Amino acid sequence: LTPNINDVCYPNPFRNSTTIKFELNSPASTSITVYNIKGQVVRHLVQSQKFSPGEHTIIWDGKDDKGQSVASGIYFYQISSDNYTVRQKMLLIK
Repeated sequence: LTPNINDVCYPNPFRNSTTIKFELNSPASTSITVYNIKGQVVRHLVQSQKFSPGEHTIIWDGKDDKGQSVASGIYFYQISSDNYTVRQKMLLIK
């Protein structure tokens, strides 16, 4: 069974942090990763975590995996859950 992922990122554009809200219609192992415009991994927000059905929220604070603030620009978050993936654009303005 492939889970349905409904997602939204707000605010977008954002200054300090943004909330990634997603909904699953079935239990699923889920990963959420932030990429820069070059496709390089910036931050692993969630790695293969089991989520129950329903709404969930994750906050990205505009920092990379080393805890360093990233530059203004276009970023993408990717939610991967079992065999399903969605990718959305977000804009960080400092």
